[in-house]
Amino acid sequence: MALAREAKPKGGFDFSAIEEKISVMMASVTVKDKAVFSRQLAMMFSSGIALMKAIAILGDQAENAKMKSALKKIKADIETGVTLSQAMGKFPDVFDDLYCAMVQSGEIGGVLDTVLNRLANALEKSAKMENEIKSASSYPKAVGGIAIVVFFAMTTFLLPTFAGIFKEMGATLPFITVLLLNISEFSRDWRRMLPLIVVLWLLMTAFKAYYKTPIGRVQIDRGMLYLPIIGELLKLIAVARFCNTFAMLTNAGVPMLSCFEIVGRTAGNQVICNAINNASLEVQQGGSLTEAFEKEHIFPGMAISMMRIGEETGELDKMLSKVGEFYEDEVEQAIKGLTSTLEPIMMVGIAALVGSILMSMYLPMFAVFEKLG
Repeated sequence: MALAREAKPKGGFDFSAIEEKISVMMASVTVKDKAVFSRQLAMMFSSGIALMKAIAILGDQAENAKMKSALKKIKADIETGVTLSQAMGKFPDVFDDLYCAMVQSGEIGGVLDTVLNRLANALEKSAKMENEIKSASSYPKAVGGIAIVVFFAMTTFLLPTFAGIFKEMGATLPFITVLLLNISEFSRDWRRMLPLIVVLWLLMTAFKAYYKTPIGRVQIDRGMLYLPIIGELLKLIAVARFCNTFAMLTNAGVPMLSCFEIVGRTAGNQVICNAINNASLEVQQGGSLTEAFEKEHIFPGMAISMMRIGEETGELDKMLSKVGEFYEDEVEQAIKGLTSTLEPIMMVGIAALVGSILMSMYLPMFAVFEKLG
């Protein structure tokens, strides 16, 4: 009887399956997740553990729900005779084109463990660069957020109190006080704020929609490259990513035209992607790689010169690796320089913001004291 009561009713929902699907949809596989997986799979594969068993073990141990689900399905595909790269290709949100191409080259050359170690090294470098960029951007975000909160707190709660005092004293209010009082009154009236919020939301939605169009993405990405400080940093990141990825692919035996296609899709900027595609067409027509990039005016002269030496000596992959390492260091230094530049600017900005509010409160009081005196 107890067993009968515990049995699931017919037509009942499998809540565990629904919960698993939701967790898979909500999860996202980070660069660090892929780097750890690559290192572990390479170690297990080189230790003599069968590929299918290694995938099964890593799938069971995976903490990321999306990675766990993908590895289970990849294991099932391998059991039916599908290659690892083909099985991974079914999950582009977990294993991108670059990853699948590298795995395929390792399968063809019989050096899968070596390729996986290279992938792990590259992904670890990429994760390190992402962390540096995030840490550099977290400071201005935090300080900017605090500044906005302080500004609205002072204008919404503190300034109206002084406004009542000024009115009773009959003080003549300077322009800055009138301006901030108007902002305070506006921010405290939700009927006025609501249209502004709606307009800002519509502008952001329109901007995102325009960015998704081919013309919009090119125009916005081109504008990003010409921003002061940030534009140069984006170019350095693009050069380092291109050189490292291209070197890794060519060293793994991937054909050059396939390298162009994969690297173009992972460029991160449509203008740079178009430059890589144009260079690919130039190479297909028999042109030189360095001459093709020289025409695009995207890569720095030093990178072009090093590529030319690599082509002339027949060691393009090694030269690109060195160029990639050099520009990775340049990116690291540029991020540190950006952080050190932003710190005093943000501090001065906050001081000016708070100082303007204090001036708006104390200037009318000085006027009143002069009258009384």
